[in-house]
Amino acid sequence: MAYNQQPNQTPYPLGSNYNTQYSTPAAPPPTYASAVDPPPQKSYNPPPTNIHVPKNRTADSNYETNFADSPFGSSFSDKAVRMAFIRKVYLILMVQLLVTFGFVCLFSLVKPIKTFIQTTGSWFYWVSYATFLVTYIVLVCIPSVRRKYPGNFICLTVFTLAFSYMVGTISSFYDTTSVFVAAGVTCLVCLSLSLFAIQTKIDFTLCSGLLFALVMVLFFFGLSCMTFYFIFPANVFAWRILDCVYGGLAALVFSLFLVYDTQMVVGGKKHELSPEEYVYGALQLYIDIVYLFLILLACFGKSN
Repeated sequence: MAYNQQPNQTPYPLGSNYNTQYSTPAAPPPTYASAVDPPPQKSYNPPPTNIHVPKNRTADSNYETNFADSPFGSSFSDKAVRMAFIRKVYLILMVQLLVTFGFVCLFSLVKPIKTFIQTTGSWFYWVSYATFLVTYIVLVCIPSVRRKYPGNFICLTVFTLAFSYMVGTISSFYDTTSVFVAAGVTCLVCLSLSLFAIQTKIDFTLCSGLLFALVMVLFFFGLSCMTFYFIFPANVFAWRILDCVYGGLAALVFSLFLVYDTQMVVGGKKHELSPEEYVYGALQLYIDIVYLFLILLACFGKSN
């Protein structure tokens, strides 16, 4: 059985105009990506070439720091900077104490000077007291003075000389043995308190409010003692008891201040002095130590 075979036929009728050759395909319709406007080209500025990179700060480099007016500036964690700051503070403190000790020895051991101070030297004492008070207020209340060299050292020198004259004048009214015993006890107490402040984990820099309260108690207790002296001038025994109580309270307050100021200088606690406050740190430690000496001399010294 065979199928009927049809004759070969062309796919399109003869005589038509259709081009049997393949034609070039038409261009495709525009896509979404080509229809949308291309994003604008962004221009980038070249990186700056004059960037200043500060050098490493070492203990011997002099640099300026912009701290606030408060002496309790931001912490400086660089160990080398801190050690240089501590050395500078205690070197200044040592010079101050040597000058004061020289005045005390001069006014206590040299008889003509001691006699002059006790008889006709009162005017010099009050002049030195006024100088001490003015320079202390300037150094504590004006940060630009205590931070700028050489004005800070000039004010500190004037302050130290005036205060040393006052301490020497007070010491001349006490027995020489009592003066040197009080000086020795002060050295031992200050050394012990300084070691305690460095080694202890207690942060005394957080106790500024407590110290202020103790100062107020000491101030009003002193006013009460003065009132008692005027009301009962003949009760010498009560005077002596009040002197001992007041001296003990004052010694406690200034001992706490010495620990507080030592931790502020050494650092490593919640609050610490900025590295450019070396004059302020030495000033505060000096005041604490000398006042401790005067308190111990008044409590246990034999007055002339």
